[in-house]
Amino acid sequence: MPEERNPTWVDFLDEEDLAFLKRFLLFSGSLKDLATAYDVSYPTVRLRLDRLIAKVQTWDAHQTEDPFELQLRALHAEGKIEAAAFKRLLASYRKNKNPHHP
Repeated sequence: MPEERNPTWVDFLDEEDLAFLKRFLLFSGSLKDLATAYDVSYPTVRLRLDRLIAKVQTWDAHQTEDPFELQLRALHAEGKIEAAAFKRLLASYRKNKNPHHP
């Protein structure tokens, strides 16, 4: 029987993140070449990389096995949810998940 393993930061990434990371590696980390390959500007690629970095940092700083919380944190790291909305959603989720804790 295979041994169960704990999730890692790689498991936290979606297919689009992994595809970007693979291309980044194949272009030896050249953001300029990556921007050309994606046919976008350098700042666009830099922003994408910064969001990927934030996503991994979020995983490292807030390791949790709760799938909803992981998804919420990922959306925030990607810039899809603003900080204030993220905080309200997370607080509400935690309150409803554990109604006996403040």
